[in-house]
Amino acid sequence: MFHFFAMLSRMKNINRWGLMRNTRPENLCEHSFETAVIAHALAVLRNTRFGGSVSAERTAVLALYHDCTEIITGDMPTPVKYFSADIRSAYGEVEKVAREKLLDFLPDDMADVYRPLLGQPEEASDKELMPLVKAADKISALIKCVEEKRMGNKEFSKAEVSLRKSIAGFHLPEADCFVKEFLPSYSLTLDEQE
Repeated sequence: MFHFFAMLSRMKNINRWGLMRNTRPENLCEHSFETAVIAHALAVLRNTRFGGSVSAERTAVLALYHDCTEIITGDMPTPVKYFSADIRSAYGEVEKVAREKLLDFLPDDMADVYRPLLGQPEEASDKELMPLVKAADKISALIKCVEEKRMGNKEFSKAEVSLRKSIAGFHLPEADCFVKEFLPSYSLTLDEQE
């Protein structure tokens, strides 16, 4: 009996933004889906507008699994995770242990297929996609900030500013394009999106 997929189903039980007051909770499953959708869009933008030839589907799959280790570790709040180099290093080790534990829940003939999806890309093509996944992860977090702000919650204001700087710091035209062309819609009500 193998537990990998049953463990993945627990992503919906891991809440994000633990140190922040939320108007609506967000779980890891929601975040992973949204990150995958955005990562796919970033890859499509790269291919259609910026002369790329990357696999949008592979980018989406890498994004879908990007935070799976949090099933075991929980969501470490960013201010804590990056408080010091020692904490970041220790958390990196914890993530490695969590990754191996999840891979242990798979039969051997499947583990090698899932290893790169759980944050250990070995192929150059996957490594090329990881900046898109990381940008999509930040954009998903930015969307949460925008949505909270729209609901009158000022708790996410500083995080929004920080995330915008982080996304710009990737120097990815695809990410800049997404933020410019698609992010403003997240500030609108349903009726305003007509």
